[in-house]
Amino acid sequence: MATSKVLAGAQVVLPTGTVPNGRVIVSETGRIAGSAPADPGAVETIDLTGHWLVPGFVDIHNHGGGGASFTSGTAEDILHGVQTHRLHGTTTVVASTVTDDMDALAQRAGLLSELAEQGDIAGVHFEGPFISPCRKGAHSEALLRHPDPAEVRKLIDAARGHARMVTLATELPGGIDSVRLLAEHGVIAAIGHTDATYEQTKAAIDAGATVATHLYNAMPGLGHRAPGPIAALLEDERITVELINDGTHLHPAAFELAFHHAGAGRVALITDAMDAAGFGDGTYLLGPLEVEVKEGVARLTEGGSIAGSTLTMDRAFKRSVTVDKLPVEDVVAAISANPAKLLGQYDRVGSLEPGKDADIVVLDAEFTLKGVLRKGDWVIEP
Repeated sequence: MATSKVLAGAQVVLPTGTVPNGRVIVSETGRIAGSAPADPGAVETIDLTGHWLVPGFVDIHNHGGGGASFTSGTAEDILHGVQTHRLHGTTTVVASTVTDDMDALAQRAGLLSELAEQGDIAGVHFEGPFISPCRKGAHSEALLRHPDPAEVRKLIDAARGHARMVTLATELPGGIDSVRLLAEHGVIAAIGHTDATYEQTKAAIDAGATVATHLYNAMPGLGHRAPGPIAALLEDERITVELINDGTHLHPAAFELAFHHAGAGRVALITDAMDAAGFGDGTYLLGPLEVEVKEGVARLTEGGSIAGSTLTMDRAFKRSVTVDKLPVEDVVAAISANPAKLLGQYDRVGSLEPGKDADIVVLDAEFTLKGVLRKGDWVIEP
């Protein structure tokens, strides 16, 4: 017989603030309950004094982990990668693709949509092929193309209702029309891998773009006479900015600048992880390109461009609090609530409120991960 759980004694981070010596009740249905059942014999109490309870992490930009790639692996491989990230606190993950030919991307979208229908992933993010060759990063230049709305629509259709986001260089021919198409279909248009000017970026926002793909990375730097996309994305209240807080992608000052300027309500921490995340150094493939991972940093073998990351969300959380000195509540917003709202899933995940899935991360006093619940079941028992 299933029992309810009472997680007691921890500092519980709620949307309204942190409750010391709080408790979270998990019903036998795997949801957060408003009150304990009448029968105390059906309740398991777990003492978490000295710990923090925060919502499960929500990663909207992730290419794989545990040696498995979302961009090329089998369904079994993808599930292994998803489980790797669950072990690091990510209870909701969107699977990101990389640039490939259109037929291969459509086929990949079909496989990923099956896993989304099963509830294993939260949808599909297409990163490429509609990006700028000037800012291609770890994408194959030979496979890049302009964002033709008809081709964008092909990918949306291939995902069978599970396309969540498409990253575009919106200054390219067809870019603005593609943004409008995405907005009409309820898919996030994300500005990234772009060589756009300030003015071009503003036009894309006005057309319906709402996310900045890994702000700073794969776009022109901030200039005092030509401010470029970074200034336009940071200043506009309609934009949520993705940030990769691994200490490699961003200098701490750049991270702090973005967080301060956008505010905690407009930041989504992401991993941009590739298959080496949670696995180790070595040689990997990201799409068709070879990647060398040394000391946890992933770079293309040819050219040396950063190629995704080996970051996991528990490390991003800990770094944000201990290195960047951000309030825990702000980090929770950026790592759970904001991305859940972007996905339209805040009614189920992203905060510790009654009625939502019991997706919960247990951290110790030093913000090291000690336990993970997903839908009321322990992934890691504290």
